Amino acid sequence: MITPNKLKKILPINKITKNFILKSRETIINIINGKDPRLLIICGPCSIHEIKSAIDYGTRLKFLSKKFINKLYIVMRVYLEKSRTIYGWKGLINDPYINQSFDIESGLFIARNLLLHLLKLELPIATEILSINNYQYINDLISWGSVGARTVESQIHREMVSGISIPVGFKNNTDGNITKAINAIMASRLKHSFININQHGKINIVNTNGNCNSHIILRGGKTPNYYNDNIYFCKRKMTNLGLPTALLIDCSHGNANNNYLNQLKVARFILKQINNNNNHDIIGIMLESNINSGNQKLNSSKHLKYGVSITDPCINWDTTNEILFEIYNNLSTRIIK
Repeated sequence: MITPNKLKKILPINKITKNFILKSRETIINIINGKDPRLLIICGPCSIHEIKSAIDYGTRLKFLSKKFINKLYIVMRVYLEKSRTIYGWKGLINDPYINQSFDIESGLFIARNLLLHLLKLELPIATEILSINNYQYINDLISWGSVGARTVESQIHREMVSGISIPVGFKNNTDGNITKAINAIMASRLKHSFININQHGKINIVNTNGNCNSHIILRGGKTPNYYNDNIYFCKRKMTNLGLPTALLIDCSHGNANNNYLNQLKVARFILKQINNNNNHDIIGIMLESNINSGNQKLNSSKHLKYGVSITDPCINWDTTNEILFEIYNNLSTRIIK
C-alpha cells in the first residue's frame, strides 16, 4: 500500500494552494469564534462518485462564492467516504469504480487528484472524517471536517480530532440526542495519546494538544432540532459546560424529516431566526445539493445519470441557487462579537 508521504509527493500541493487552505481554515475558525460575521455555508453532494460532475458543481459553486463573499463563506462539501448503517456503497476512496472491487489505493489517488482540481478554483473543501488512516492521505487539503452521527461516540475519532489543525463539527446522534456530540467536543479539546500511522506508513504513538475549534452540528433525529427551543436548549447546555455556543444547522436529514426538498424550508426558518434575534450562535448551515435532484439506485456505474446522487437525495442546482440568493439578499448584517 502506498504511504501518505509518497502519494503527496506524486500529487503535491503548491505554495499558493497551501496558503489558500491555511487562510480558509483561519476564516472558518474566526466564524466559529465570532470574529468574522459571515455565515458559513457547507454545500455540496451527499457523496462524490463522479469526477466530471464534481468539478462541474465546484465551478458553479465558486461563481456564487465570489458573488456572495461579503456575507457568506461557502465551502464545498466533498464527502469521499460514507458511513453505512448496514450496507451500501462506502464512497469514492473505498470503491472508486462502483463495482465492489474495493481498489482503495486507486481511490486515494482519484480522491486526492479531485481535491487538487477543486482547490485550483480556490474553493475551500469540507469532508467527513471517517477512516483515520485514509485521512492521512488528504489532510493537507481540507479546510473543515465533520464527524458523523454514527461515529460521534467513537473514542478514536474524538482523539484524532484533538490532534488535527482544522475546525471540526460533531453531529448529534441519529436519534437526535445532542449529549454525545457535546461530550465529543469536550473530549476533542483535551490532550490525548493513541496509536496511529504516520506519513511514512509506520505505526507510532501520537500525542495531541487538543482542538479548541470543534463545534456542534444539529442534524435532527426522530424529530427536527432547529427550532428556537432546540437552539436555546443546546446553547444553555454548552454554556453550562463552559463550551462556545457555535451551532451549525444541517438542513437535511432529521431536520428535513428525511425529505430532501424540505431543505429550502429549513434554510428559510434559520434565516428568520438569525434576523429576528441577530443570533451569532448560529454560525452557518449545511445543504445536501447536487446538479440534479433526488438520488438513483446503484446498478452499474455505466448507467448512472449525470449529477444525481447515489446515496442520500439532494436538491438540484436551481434550488441551491435559490436558497443561497435568498439568504444573501435577506441576511441582516451581523456585528462581530
